[in-house]
Amino acid sequence: MKSSNVLLLPGWENSGPLDWQSLWEQRHGYPRVEQHDWHRPLRGDWIARLEDVLLTCDEPVVLVAHSLGCILTAAWAAHSKNAHRVKAALLVAPDDVERPGIRERLPSWSPIALQVLPFPSVLLGSRDDPNCEFERARLFGHAWGSQFMDYGACGHINADSGFASWPEGHVLLQDLMKD
Repeated sequence: MKSSNVLLLPGWENSGPLDWQSLWEQRHGYPRVEQHDWHRPLRGDWIARLEDVLLTCDEPVVLVAHSLGCILTAAWAAHSKNAHRVKAALLVAPDDVERPGIRERLPSWSPIALQVLPFPSVLLGSRDDPNCEFERARLFGHAWGSQFMDYGACGHINADSGFASWPEGHVLLQDLMKD
């Protein structure tokens, strides 16, 4: 699979230069789905942008989503007629946009789509993620039909929690690319 057939879906406020998604983009050439507004994300806008990018891909892609990118993946899959354009998804540290304080800041993201994804997926949940309680991550994984991985106490699985280049995550992605 070519590097152009992996799409990075960062979360709210994008991935910083030291986050694993940014490092994977630099090292492996995986393109990032650039959103129009990273700081005031609107679900409909983000879904439309993902759809537009997927329509330019010449073969099915593997989505690599982090945080709000996981919620985007589920929302897009629940509405798109082009789910066949996705081979699989790696869903890392989903953001619970229905938790108090965030629901009000991101009102267009509720309710979270909880339909089974029409492609294979692996969801990694952290036991101490400040953006999503572990049991909520497990619930999302079950609802989406994902293989759920308890990733231990790893924070939000980003640069702030010690995940820079994250080679273990890249191995998981390569496994999804093979299937």
